[in-house]
Formats: sequence, C-alpha cells, structure tokens
Amino acid sequence: MFLADRWQDFELLYCGEGEKYERWGDIYLQRPDPQAIWPKTGYSGMQEKHWPKPHAVYHRSESGGGHWSKEKPMPQKWKIHYDAVGRPLTFIIEPTSFKHTGLFPEQAANWDFCGKLIKKAVEQGRKPRILNLFAYTGGATMAFAAAGAAEVVHVDASKGMVQRAKENMAASSLEDCYIRFIVEDCGRFVEREIRRGRKYDGIIMDPPAYGRGPSGEMWKLEDALFPLVEKCEQLISDDPLFFLINSYTTGLSSMVIEDILRLAVKSKHGGTVVSEELGLPCTKMDAVLPCGSTGRWTKEEICTKMDAVLPCGSTGRWTKEEI
Repeated sequence: MFLADRWQDFELLYCGEGEKYERWGDIYLQRPDPQAIWPKTGYSGMQEKHWPKPHAVYHRSESGGGHWSKEKPMPQKWKIHYDAVGRPLTFIIEPTSFKHTGLFPEQAANWDFCGKLIKKAVEQGRKPRILNLFAYTGGATMAFAAAGAAEVVHVDASKGMVQRAKENMAASSLEDCYIRFIVEDCGRFVEREIRRGRKYDGIIMDPPAYGRGPSGEMWKLEDALFPLVEKCEQLISDDPLFFLINSYTTGLSSMVIEDILRLAVKSKHGGTVVSEELGLPCTKMDAVLPCGSTGRWTKEEICTKMDAVLPCGSTGRWTKEEI
C-alpha cells in the first residue's frame, strides 16, 4: 500500500461504521467513508463518544447528496500546508455539498513519488514537461511545479475546479512556475495534442467513474479508460519519467489498472509497472483507511513474459507476530 504519511496539517484520527474523523489544520471534520466498515472502536478501545467534538459533520440524504451541519464556529474556507519535494505547498480547503473538501490528502503519496523523479531529472539538466488530466484542484499540478518541472499542463472540464487550482497556485507562491490551465474535455485535449505532435515526460490522470463529454456523450470508466490510455501513450516522450493512473471506483482493482499500463504503455516502452491501494494511516487507532488505487509506470527495464495478471479477489492475513 502507498501511504500518505508525511502530513503535518492533515490527520485521520479515527474511522469506523462508515465514517471518518479528520483534522484539517485546526478544523475537525466528520464525514462518511464506505470503506470504514469496522466498529468505531480504536486499538485502545476508544469509542465515538470519546472523540473530540467536530466543527462540522456531513449527513447523507436518502434522496442523494447531503449537507454539513456546523457543530462549532468555523471559517467557510481555510488553508493547510504540505512539505512537498522542492518547496512547501499551500492548499485552500472548503467543504462542499458533495462531502469533499477540495483536496484528496492520500494523493500526497503520488506527489512525493513523482516529485522525486522530476527533481532528479532537473538535477541531471533535463526540463520535464508534465501532463495532468482530470486535474481537479491541482494538488499534483502544484507538487510537480514545486519539484522543478519546466511545464505542467493542467486539464479539467470544470471551470470552477480550474479556478480553485489557480488559487492554490497563488497560495503556494508558484507564480514563477510555468503552469498551463486548460478547461476542456480531457479526451478531446489528448486527441488535439496527438495531432500537434506534443510530447510529455510524465502523465498522470484521475478519471471519474461516470461523466458526460462536451457533446453529451457518456463517459464510463470501464469502457473509456483503456482507449484513453492508448491515446496518451502516443504523447510519451523518448525519455519519459512516469505514467500514473488513479481510480476511486470500487469495482476497479489496482491490478486492473496495472494490467492496463502493462498492455497499453509497457508493451511499447518497456519499463516497470506496479500498482497498490492508496492509504491514510489512522493516528489514534490501529487501522489504515484504503482510499482508491494507483498504477505507476516508470521507465525501468525488467524481464517479463506474458504481461498481464487477472485479479481474482482480495485476501487479508493475520499472524501472531509483533509489529
């Protein structure tokens, strides 16, 4: 599991019974999480009644969506910081009606992984160009710029998300970095870049499970992901650093993502593919909350035969060993 365990301004304290309790700077939030199916009892026996009172709690609606109820005075939005590779970052946090906050802290594991590759390339005299598709509020975009990327292209179909990404850039004092913000359907953007002959040293994408394109066409991850990755493969430079795919779709295992990268990218460029769940460690109980899956391709040579593995379920193992 890829753990995002270097946060100072974010902390997952407890989780259980479909909820999680987090600290975002000085603000405490309680919101749903379907992965936390165990009881609200920590390693030391702490129950929910002993949890500190949150500033706000998110309540789901039976008809869909939900709302926040404020339990204590709190600002509408505030800032938190992350010590990324290269320089510190600042992000604006604002709870939304969809329970999100404008940032996925588990993605810091990917920021650090890619940031180190970018920083090493820069130290070698290279000028990496990075493409961030379905880029949301720009966590990865800021991390890549901070690590020294010569250019980061940030693409998202939501004008509001791109605007927040620009605000995160300003909050992180990254105006001196070359970041191109583009509001467009990611598939159409990739097709145009292919026609232009553009190349990228790193590509990362975080596609949604469902959506609609600019002409109303339906996007379904299971059907559209592999063709999109095949197209993106044509944008890979001659000396690439990485290709990452993130997924929060519960029915899509990390092994499926790994197979896609093997078949669409590694088969043509060689290198190495690994995949894992992303995780946030609970600081006040003996648990790690899974938060989606990531597949990582890097340009490292390995020996291989048939390059696909069929995922066949999951297993948890307990043994009597001290940890």
